[in-house]
Amino acid sequence: MEKRLSKRIIIGLKAEIISGDISCEGVIENLSEDGIYVITAPAKAEIDFTPGAILEVKFQFLSGETLNLHCEVKWSSKTLPHRLTNRIGMKIIDPPWDMSD
Repeated sequence: MEKRLSKRIIIGLKAEIISGDISCEGVIENLSEDGIYVITAPAKAEIDFTPGAILEVKFQFLSGETLNLHCEVKWSSKTLPHRLTNRIGMKIIDPPWDMSD
């Protein structure tokens, strides 16, 4: 079984994923101190999320607090059969929190 470096929190929040002038909606499945896992909503056209690409992930907590995270794509895969939904694992660049306590 794979051992993770950071504890993950399952959150299931809607998010906007932005790459340059392209954006799409998705759901943050889980979040850790330095990483985020997102599944994009089905898109009308195929979007590539290349490892190393820098993205912005915007979302709002249930408390109303809004966060904009700058992230680097570590891996991505397209879901079958139509390949219009993506699963994306990202590293958060300069996370705005400290979960080490």
